[in-house]
Amino acid sequence: MKRARLLLPVLAAMWLLVVPAAQAADRGALSPLHAEPDAVDGGRIVDARGRQVLLRGVNVNALAEYWAGTQYPTVFALEPRDPARMAAIGWNTVRLLLSWSRVEPRPGVYDEAYLAEVAATVRKLRRNGLYTIIDMHQDAWGPALAAREGEACTPPALPGLGWDGAPAWATLDGALARCYSGLREFNAATQRAWEAFFTDETGPGEVGIQTRYVAMWRRVARAFARESAVAGFDLMNEPAAFSASDQSRLSAMYARALAAIREGERAGRGRRHLVLFEPSVLFSAVGRGAPPDFARDRDVVYAPHLYTGGFDGRPITEAAFAVARDEARGFGGAPVLTGEWGADPDRAGPAGDGYFLEHQRLQDSFQFGATLWTWRESCGDPHKVADYRAGRVPEVWGEWDVDCTTNTIKGPRTALVATLTRAYVRAAPGRLTQSSYDEQAGRLEATGVAPGCRGRAARRRCAVAELVAFYPRAKHGGLRLRLHGLGRARVSATPGGGRLVSARPRGGPWSLRVTPR
Repeated sequence: MKRARLLLPVLAAMWLLVVPAAQAADRGALSPLHAEPDAVDGGRIVDARGRQVLLRGVNVNALAEYWAGTQYPTVFALEPRDPARMAAIGWNTVRLLLSWSRVEPRPGVYDEAYLAEVAATVRKLRRNGLYTIIDMHQDAWGPALAAREGEACTPPALPGLGWDGAPAWATLDGALARCYSGLREFNAATQRAWEAFFTDETGPGEVGIQTRYVAMWRRVARAFARESAVAGFDLMNEPAAFSASDQSRLSAMYARALAAIREGERAGRGRRHLVLFEPSVLFSAVGRGAPPDFARDRDVVYAPHLYTGGFDGRPITEAAFAVARDEARGFGGAPVLTGEWGADPDRAGPAGDGYFLEHQRLQDSFQFGATLWTWRESCGDPHKVADYRAGRVPEVWGEWDVDCTTNTIKGPRTALVATLTRAYVRAAPGRLTQSSYDEQAGRLEATGVAPGCRGRAARRRCAVAELVAFYPRAKHGGLRLRLHGLGRARVSATPGGGRLVSARPRGGPWSLRVTPR
């Protein structure tokens, strides 16, 4: 632990630097991605160079629209230096939250300025080597479901808060009560709005609410059809599908939305992207519950939120990851990416309980993609309003500490940043069979099997299927490399003083070991 404490201020200082993106070997070269399902060994995300890619990163809510229940803004803007800071941690992915209420503020009318803002953000991230997952976010349906002024609720029920997601015109709540008893999804108005969505109840313009949602996805996919830096589209965040009937209707909606995305990609003369789909919001609480299979193609990714132990102080377990893997087999062995994970930031660093380290170790062991919740959280986020109402000063999650008496950003959480800044294989030629990182020893080890390199076509394939591993800034600066089945390694700088280790495969089994000098 002493070594980790010594490194904390060094890593934090380097993280705040902005190093020109051109210094990194693969910056700006984001290869298109597709899925290779495997019901036996687990599906993989693979790029156009034939490499297995691990997507690791963070959620960004800067472009989301939340209900405003305090005097503070609901989100913080993405700062110009933020993409470089993310790259310094070693991440290669951002799950970027969008809101249906902003994409389609009026029925059938899409906000082109908002989509242009999203596109500009994708470009900023791309310039720093970061893929974007476009996530259509919602919590408890939408911001329009906050309790009406003066709404009477029978104790212990309280007036409901507003959240994020659907526009007001798409909120068919039957004028029911907007009161809740602790669980945000369990109030009459919210449940009625979800019922209208799942049954595609007719809304404005005599068009079904779900039909509008599906068409909205077609428009978004068309806008990003030719953008290889968009890793994929997350169909819906944490849908409120509780009953078996709801689960079946959720799957039917997923089939419609996926088909609409493929139509949008064709209309935009682009290519097929990954499509991420999630289980019910209950998965985050109980750790299981995939919906039924649905009409789909190969390029889908199962994206449950692995929060086991994150909310109640318990440990993350291998069993939680095994459940996600096993549920993915029900979809032909789709790859798994946990779109959200995390815990109280105080659980990170030398004084923490190891939750973040163990979660990341399991991500490596199961070869899951993962995006942490969250980058920078405002005290005006609806998730914090209940604390204010109860007379408590809330605390936010994320890499940035915020004073919730003023909503002032105090600075980075150095212990959390240091814990998240770790070595891993970002792109592996062929199949990655094993990868691990020992934080105390600073030792990264990985093995895999690359396709053969004999013959002209095979040699061309091997020439571009380069292994790329991220390694954080070593205490003494130098690295010791041991390679087998790989050509001569190249080491290049990344923002924050980290390194990218690259090497071409020679065909067949390969191994990599990186340690500090």
